[in-house]
This record gives sequence, C-alpha cells and structure tokens, in this order.
Amino acid sequence: MFDTFINSFKLRNTYKVNTIIYSIKQLPIIKKILPESLYQNKVLKIIGNIISIIMEILLIFLGKFIYIITMIFGVLSLYKTKQSDTFLHLLLFLSIIGAFLNTYMFNPTRDKYYAMFIMRMNAKEYTITNYLYSILKVIIGFMPFTIVFGLIANVNIFICILIPFYIASVKIIVGAYSLLEYEKKKIIINENKPVKYIWILTAFLLILAYGLPYIGIVINQTIFITIALIFIILAIYGIKYINKFNSYRELYKIMLTSGDINVTTNTQDIVKETVLKQIDIEENISSNKKGYAYFNDLFIKRHSKILSKSAKKITFVLTAIIIGLIFATHVNNDIKVQTNKLLMTCLPYFVFIMYIINRGQVVTQAMFMNCDHSMLTYSFYKTPKAILGLFKERLKSVIFINLIPALVLGIGLAIILYSTGGTDNNINYLIIFTSITAMSIFFSIHHLILYYLLQPYNVYSETKSSTFSIANALTYILCYSMLKIQIPTIYFGIVTIGFAIMYCIISLVLVYKLAPRTFRLRI
Repeated sequence: MFDTFINSFKLRNTYKVNTIIYSIKQLPIIKKILPESLYQNKVLKIIGNIISIIMEILLIFLGKFIYIITMIFGVLSLYKTKQSDTFLHLLLFLSIIGAFLNTYMFNPTRDKYYAMFIMRMNAKEYTITNYLYSILKVIIGFMPFTIVFGLIANVNIFICILIPFYIASVKIIVGAYSLLEYEKKKIIINENKPVKYIWILTAFLLILAYGLPYIGIVINQTIFITIALIFIILAIYGIKYINKFNSYRELYKIMLTSGDINVTTNTQDIVKETVLKQIDIEENISSNKKGYAYFNDLFIKRHSKILSKSAKKITFVLTAIIIGLIFATHVNNDIKVQTNKLLMTCLPYFVFIMYIINRGQVVTQAMFMNCDHSMLTYSFYKTPKAILGLFKERLKSVIFINLIPALVLGIGLAIILYSTGGTDNNINYLIIFTSITAMSIFFSIHHLILYYLLQPYNVYSETKSSTFSIANALTYILCYSMLKIQIPTIYFGIVTIGFAIMYCIISLVLVYKLAPRTFRLRI
C-alpha cells in the first residue's frame, strides 16, 4: 500500500512539474527563448520538483490560514457575543459545510484517472492512502492557526488542539457516508457537481453559523468539546468502513469516465456542460440589427439564462440587502452612524464588490465555448475590422448586462447615504452613483480585453495561458487590497471615473492593434 502511495505521489508531482514547465513556456518573450526539448531538461525538472514541493507545503498551510482569518477570526468583532464561543460556533458549522463541498475522496481529477485506468494502480490502495494523506494535511495545516487564533480569541488550549481533529473527523464521516450512499443506492457524490440538497444544507448552515451569533445565540466551549468528541469517535468507525469498502474502481470508473477513456468531469468540462444546458435554441429568436450587431444580438439572446438572468438575480439580492440595511439604520442609531461614515470614506471597498458581482468573465467564457471556438477557424473572423467591430458590439452588451446591478447599487448607496444623515457636499451623491457605474464599466472592459489580447482557451475549452491566469490573479489581489484603503469619497470617485474613461479608450486601440495576432485558438 505504501508503494502505491509513493507511485501516485510521483505521478501527481510529475503532472504538476510538467504543468509548471508548460506555464513557463507560455509567458511572453520567454516562450520564444525556451526550446521544445525543455521537458527533457534534468536541471529544469529538478527546479520544477522543488517548486512543486514548495507549493505543496504552502497549500497545506496557506488555504487554512486564509480560511481562519477571513471566515472566522476576521468576523468576530462584528458580534457582541463572547469571542471564544463565537469562534467555536462559526468553526463548528463551517467545518460541516467544508466537509460536503471539499470531500477530497470525491474530487474527480486527472491524476486519479491516469493512476487507476492508465497505469492500472490498485484503486482501493490508491484511494485510501491518498485520502489519509489529505486528512493528515488537514490536521497539520489547521493546527498552528487554530492554536494561534484560538488563543487570541481566549479559547482553551486543549480545544485549540482538538479543533483540527474535529475538522478531519467531519470529513471522514461525510466520506464514509458518501461511500455508503453508493453501496446502498448507487448514488455518487461528485464535489464538482453538488446536488440541490447540498446547496440547501449549505445555506441553512451558513444561516446558523453567521445568523445565530447576531441574535446572541452561540455554543459554548463545553458543548463544542462534547460534539467534537462524538464526531471523533464516529470517525473511527468511518475509517473502518472506508477501509472495508471494496468498490473504489467501479465507483471511480463511473465518476471519471464516459464511454471510452475520456475524462469528462474536470472543471472545464463541467463548465461547458453547464453552459450548453442554458442555451436557448428556440427558432423564433431573431434580431432587427445588421452585421456584427446582428451576430452579437443573437448570441446575447440565446445565452440570456447565463447572462442577463444572472445579472437580474444579483440585482434582486442587492436590492434586498439595500432595503435591509436601510431598515437596520432606522432601528439602530449605531449602525446608522457607522454606515454614514463608511460611505464617506470607504468607497474603495466597492471595487472588490464590483469585481465579485461583475459577469464579464462568465460572458467571455460563454463567447468562446459557443461562438469563437468555431468562428476562429475562419480567417475573416481574425481581421482587424472584424475583431474591432465585434469587440465594440460585445462591449456594449457586456456593459449593459453589468449595469443592471451597478445602477441599483449606485442608487441604493446614494439613498442610504441620504437616509443616514446625508453629507455637507451634495456632489458626493453624484460621485457615489457615477463611480459605481464607472467601476462596472471598467470591469466589463477589463474582462473582455483580457480575453481578446490573451485568449486563454484551447480547442478543448481548457485554460492554457499562464499570462491570463497571472493577469486574473493580479486583478483579484489589487481589488482585494482596496478593502484596506480609506479615502474621501469625492477624491476616490473622481480618480475612478477618470481611470475608467482612459482605460476604455486605450482598450479599443490595443484591441485594434494587437488582437489580430493574439485572438486565436491555442493548441
């Protein structure tokens, strides 16, 4: 069994190393310097292995740190309940959610397919050893942060040490339960395709986690210890059942394959399948427009379920939040004062919010899968005139889609500012509304221009551009960093509006000049 684990670890590491080398070869300028024989270079493979091991170690700890600091420790100050109890309360419910959404065992990945069906490794040995390795990483990864942040929150040291074992136990129980579901009912739990009851359970547990402390209800340390010990005892039986289960190969064959040997459950396939299901193929869909405007209008109408309808849902949620906040400011004077202060100094916060709710990346992904994937095989589609013409039509459509929630948010914030005491300078109302609109336009342009200048997808709709991934990561980091900035609304709003206008002009020039060379299918 140990040999199986070592071989699977080597296989997974080789896959990661080759991915790292491939990503390096995709970087501008560097890709022209590096030869195709790069994959055979022993020195580079050693460097790749070192990077892979460092990444493995970082992933053990980094994700857990971000989870604890953002989802649990970072929100303790929002509640008036005892910090130690609130810390444990949040962790109790969020760990159950995490166990269902991140099973490890039921995550269909290519390395599992290669190991079991290409290299013919023993499916049971492979699954059990890698699953236990994942559980061990959970315990090791959480331990330093539950101790440090737990002690800061005045949690007993014994409980701080117990927490990682509780988290691991919940995952083991869910894993064993999922195997039992397959054995009894032939139901396969695929964590990349959560069923409806999982989402309902997640929503319910989130309400219990974050809602109950708001009304002063939290579990205490004694209750947490009792629940944790029960889960740990149940996990022992769960491990026994996981070891007893003998149909791993059969289960993974269904999960990982379809027909012959094609892996169909990777993330890109799932996204593509989801998109295809939401296309409207009614014959009566038409348009009165002409040229590229006609072509784009048909696309937008056929994809309304994943474009405009999604924006409408976000708008509905924003409307509910705005109404709820207005109500809260009228019944609680402290919230009223803090909200007014927030709107006058914390407009940068909404950069990250607008980044999250913007549908630009979803739109461009749909554009490739159901339009450009085929059209890019024609030379006329890649001429500067055709590219710029369609780009402008698409830009208008994407901006319009994203403006639906942006206008509601901009108007809502202005109303909230007025209802919480207003401002000495009435221009702030206009600045808030206009800057939110400008942010929406900026992100609409940004996602579209990244798509045209870095077109990341290959013929299988897989992302194959490391430059595109880096650009998206940097965008996220910059937007997230705005949460730490406080600038008077009027100054930040003027800069935001000016930047959005300038970015729009530059993007049109770049697309016209560069897109004929960059907007192409990747190998």
